[in-house]
Amino acid sequence: KMAGSSAPWIGSAYLFLQSTCKTIVLPSLYESSQKKPSVFKALKLALADSTGSVNGVDMLKVHCSHPHLIVQLKFCKQENCRRFLQSYREGVLQQSLQNHLQLSLAMTTVPLEMELKAGNEHLDNMLKDEDRCLECIYREKPDRLRDEEITELEECFKSLIVHQSINNNMAVKDWASQNTPSLPYPSQGSSLSPQVAFIFQGQEFANRMLTPDDHQKFAKLVSKKWKQVGRSLQKNCRALRDPVIDNLALEYDREGLYEQAYQLLLRFIQSEGKKATIARLIAALEENGLISLAEELLGLHSNEDCS
Repeated sequence: KMAGSSAPWIGSAYLFLQSTCKTIVLPSLYESSQKKPSVFKALKLALADSTGSVNGVDMLKVHCSHPHLIVQLKFCKQENCRRFLQSYREGVLQQSLQNHLQLSLAMTTVPLEMELKAGNEHLDNMLKDEDRCLECIYREKPDRLRDEEITELEECFKSLIVHQSINNNMAVKDWASQNTPSLPYPSQGSSLSPQVAFIFQGQEFANRMLTPDDHQKFAKLVSKKWKQVGRSLQKNCRALRDPVIDNLALEYDREGLYEQAYQLLLRFIQSEGKKATIARLIAALEENGLISLAEELLGLHSNEDCS
């Protein structure tokens, strides 16, 4: 049923994965109850890197077909699918997945071969023709709902992220590994944060990288002021220069303020890498009078009402 422009863009594709290292058999790792969550986490993070959003592409099922691991993908937006194809074509997805598998499975290296199919079409043969690839993916509608096992793994993944953000060091490590492949300059500058500590409301706080917990709190609480915070951050963040902020407002208008704010901070984290610190975000919040949100992020939970 086409309902004009309000009809969602939905398509499906299969991603075939095989390790080129004889000692690493992906289907066997996925079939192991101990290793499965680690493989799933790596897939989830790499796909998030490829579309710029944790919800950019949905995994419906993972098939173990030796020697391949086959992931059935569902796209609900053309722009997400376009980003995914670009990432796939440029080898960014492959590099990202190799990195995440290496970290999740604690291995030295996990070399991969990839293939992308939609129906009977081998998309690898037509990657330069992006519109034709999109057409093939759009033609293939998902033939299933998300597998129950995937739903369970999703829940574990979410609780893992929340659990890790309780322990900042782990969350920082996880967040850093999640975003490294997307960075244009992976090892930019020193590995240390630009400043070790900063002062807020006369109190000293340790500077650290932003965590998933910070990211979610910011998106949930910043409300309409997300654009102003973005303009404060853009002063020393090239990725947020005009017209990026206005484009985010338009692109995620239908999803609402949470998603707009989430995507803004995601751009900041991905472009700044190790320099995406809590100190910079707190300074931007202070500049815009968002003191209660700054206190929330620093765990102060002040009861004073910020007028």
